[in-house]
Order: sequence, then C-alpha cells, then structure tokens
Amino acid sequence: MFHEHRDTIAKLKQENARFHDLFDKHNELDEKISQLSKDFSNQFEIEKLKKEKLKIKDEVHNMIIDYNNAK
Repeated sequence: MFHEHRDTIAKLKQENARFHDLFDKHNELDEKISQLSKDFSNQFEIEKLKKEKLKIKDEVHNMIIDYNNAK
C-alpha cells in the first residue's frame, strides 16, 4: 500500500501510534478478506470488510499527505 511513500510510512509508524495501528489493521483486514475469499465465505461479510479496509486506507492516505505537507 502506497509504495511511493515508503519513507513517510516508516517515519509515521515510528512517530504516530494511531497511524501504526491503522496500518496494521489494514493489513489484517487484507489477509482476512483474502482468506474469506478463498473459502468462498459470505460475500456480504467480505464486502463489509472491504469497505472498512477502504475507509482505513483513506485515513492512512490523508495522514501521509498531511505529514508530507507539514514538512
């Protein structure tokens, strides 16, 4: 996620606990969605998790942009 911002992500993960938690939660959701998809689980549950993941991704992205603009 956001490979072009690797340096910023590394800094934010060290400096900002909220960012670190969100980033980890995004990765956990990604893994869970992948597993549920492999198991042909309830599509409504998968869609719900995808929406949650997207919301987190938007928040992470906004934090990256804010951090870069503050420099």
